[in-house]
Amino acid sequence: MERPGESRPVTVSDVQELVRRKDELEAQIRACYELLESQKGVGMNGPLVDAEGFPRDDIDLYQVRTARHNIICLQNDHKALMKQVEEALHQLHAREKEKHARDEAEALAEAMSQSQSLPQPFARVNAVTPGSPASVSGLQVDDEIVEFGSVNVNNFQNLQNIATVVQHSEGRPLSVTVIRGGRKVHVGLIPKRWAGKGLLGCNIIPLQR
Repeated sequence: MERPGESRPVTVSDVQELVRRKDELEAQIRACYELLESQKGVGMNGPLVDAEGFPRDDIDLYQVRTARHNIICLQNDHKALMKQVEEALHQLHAREKEKHARDEAEALAEAMSQSQSLPQPFARVNAVTPGSPASVSGLQVDDEIVEFGSVNVNNFQNLQNIATVVQHSEGRPLSVTVIRGGRKVHVGLIPKRWAGKGLLGCNIIPLQR
């Protein structure tokens, strides 16, 4: 709950309310000016006495004086209100900028923590033949391999490790985990004979570390 002396953050509806009050004031000021115009166009500065110094009898002096007084008061209110509108808009804009900066910082922190938590790849797919088992499973060029069956960065020595796993998994699902676009992706790969060469139909190269 808001305590005395604490100012609550300005909202869009606050600004809308200030603008509504501004429009109301402007309508009242216009009405007063129209009244002065209807009194022989006397306006704010027209004389209220005749040539001989007597109060004019062709206008409603009370109405004119009241309208003039109201215009001065309303214009002061209008000026103060416009200052409030300006300050409110400035606050909204500053808060929006602050929120944007905070969102960007959070997104950056998330991206950094995600990249830190990604396992280390040991090989990369640099070619996939259309229609091959690798292609059918969804493996893509530039996928970085972090797990290929039982092979990972800790026990990978050379491509023969992968070849051995592929031969032993012919016709059976093989779990492959890759990094694609900064995210971990799991691919279900079934090595098998097809129209092309080998059991996969893709080319894998070791990553130089």
